[in-house]
Amino acid sequence: MKIAAAIWIPILVLLQAACGTEGTQEEASGSLTDFQVTAPQAESAEGDFIYRLATDQEQYIEGEKVAVYAELEYTGKLESIEISHAASPFYFPLHEETRDYSVEYAMNEPLLTTVLVKGEPLQERYSGSGGYSAENDDAYIAFVQNIMDNQFPSGYYKVAGYADFAAINADGSSTPHEINAQIDFKVVPKN
Repeated sequence: MKIAAAIWIPILVLLQAACGTEGTQEEASGSLTDFQVTAPQAESAEGDFIYRLATDQEQYIEGEKVAVYAELEYTGKLESIEISHAASPFYFPLHEETRDYSVEYAMNEPLLTTVLVKGEPLQERYSGSGGYSAENDDAYIAFVQNIMDNQFPSGYYKVAGYADFAAINADGSSTPHEINAQIDFKVVPKN
């Protein structure tokens, strides 16, 4: 009798563990249905500037290129204005909610200038971002590598984008601006 128990108990433990693993996978993919896209486009204004952040679709299929872009428009009294910024005035940090993964948006920081013409938005498309260290776990590293290649794994994403720049005044001084907006979208698994 003791031999039978010694055989059956490990088998039952393995079966229970296998069922638990399967349930966890179902919950992870099913949890995506708990999230609703509420803002695929957003706009914020500060002074003479409008910042827009948008995605072309509320939902993408895994493997499909995700299209996210930002715009900055000058609406002031002058015909144009010069701004200074890093490699770009646009930042695209994102967070994937089902995994609770954040992906920062690093950028080179030379001091560049751009002329904004009134009524003609400056636009930039997101092309991937991210970074990781050897201390991160393998799942996070794989996730970030996919994001860097603009190959978003399935999930619910929030992009808390912003434009960071300084408007150059007529007297040569500058006025700093950071204008924020947030959008969201889903990437669903292939069927």
